[in-house]
This record gives sequence, structure tokens and C-alpha cells, in this order.
Amino acid sequence: MNVVKTPLIKIGNSRGIRIPKALIDQVGLGDEVEIDAQRGQLVIRPASRPRYGWDEQFQAMAQRGDDQLIDEPVATHWDHSEWKW
Repeated sequence: MNVVKTPLIKIGNSRGIRIPKALIDQVGLGDEVEIDAQRGQLVIRPASRPRYGWDEQFQAMAQRGDDQLIDEPVATHWDHSEWKW
């Protein structure tokens, strides 16, 4: 583990730190991070991207023909009485 000392920099009413490029590259930080306080420490990690990679996965599903509906669509009362094209 690389331990680096760095000063806290005043930014308005807040404080900031500069993270060396080597550490950023080592843990794969992007342009946005999540910061969490745990047991007296700040934990900085890459921001979660819940839908990351979905485009590629959808394309792969389409190539496999795995993007079809499981059941046939069934018309409802609403479809016949309320829906207008």
C-alpha cells in the first residue's frame, strides 16, 4: 500500500486534497468518486455506475437472439376501450 502525506487545501468553507496520479491510476478513479466515513477514516472509491456496460450487453443479447419477449403480448380491456392510435 502506498502511503502519501498531502496537505488539506482550503476551498471556500470546505477542504480538499490532491491525489497523486499514481494512486488514481492504481485504483482506477475516474472523474467522479464516492467518499464514505468508516471508523474514523475516509474511504474514496470510484463512483458506482449501475448501468455501466448495459449497451454492450444489450447488443450481445440481440446477436444471440436473446432479446425476445418470453410470453406473447396479451391485449387487455384497457387496450380495447381506452387506447387510441
